[in-house]
Amino acid sequence: MIYPIVAYGDPVLRKKALAIHPDHPKLTELIDNMFKTMYHSQGVGLAAPQIGLAIRLFVIDASPFKEEDSSCDGFKKIFINAEILSEEGETWKFNEGCLSIPGIREDVNRLPTLTIRYQDLNFDTHTEEYTGIIARIIQHEYDHIEGILFTDKLSPLKKTMLKGRLNDISKGKVDVDYKMRFPKSR
Repeated sequence: MIYPIVAYGDPVLRKKALAIHPDHPKLTELIDNMFKTMYHSQGVGLAAPQIGLAIRLFVIDASPFKEEDSSCDGFKKIFINAEILSEEGETWKFNEGCLSIPGIREDVNRLPTLTIRYQDLNFDTHTEEYTGIIARIIQHEYDHIEGILFTDKLSPLKKTMLKGRLNDISKGKVDVDYKMRFPKSR
């Protein structure tokens, strides 16, 4: 099943997601469908809030970046109940976009190295370090489960400049090749 992507403006994108447990209903099916949705939407990561679920789950497949960074080749992973333990290094800019904010791409500053603790599908706990583009994708998706969007990391001037386009997205005035779910009008 391919889920609709939740659009900018939906309150679920601003919620801090809740931990999930091994008895979460149909978790394997949910994860499979998240990967299908991500691929259908041509994304490299997808967090549960982007499909309307405020749970601490995200999936990534960094393979599309393998030409730029060979460590991305075949890097496909599930992160359950993730917690970033540390981020370090010298800040670097990278152009980011988001399936929930289509048509907008901006340079975002992040630290290049992170240490993250997470659980896999069997709920075994792992603590790992990632760098470069893989770290960037993880940070972006992790932000989603914390209720943060990449646009929150932009300068006040840039946010002001994007305000009209973001409002249009929240109203469904956007052209995408994938199904989206827009906020209900208030």
